[in-house]
Amino acid sequence: MANIKSQIKRNRQNEARRLRNKAAKSEIKTRVKSAVRAAEAGAEESADALKTAVKRLDKAAAKGIIHKNQAANRKSKLMKRLAKLSPGA
Repeated sequence: MANIKSQIKRNRQNEARRLRNKAAKSEIKTRVKSAVRAAEAGAEESADALKTAVKRLDKAAAKGIIHKNQAANRKSKLMKRLAKLSPGA
């Protein structure tokens, strides 16, 4: 256990950030799953679900929770997946 004041504070900050990042990553996964499920069901709100998923990915990349290339890769993968499910494909 750290006994230096600045390191104790740093540990508190790291823990708070870890929990915040964990929540954000979990939300991203949830939004992507809901977008895929909506597209599979052919629901009317599938466009909204997709928009929300992409928005969360972009926001996480902007805040440094995930790398910007990782966000781009995930968006690309999501779009390909939804394109296969769409009736026009």
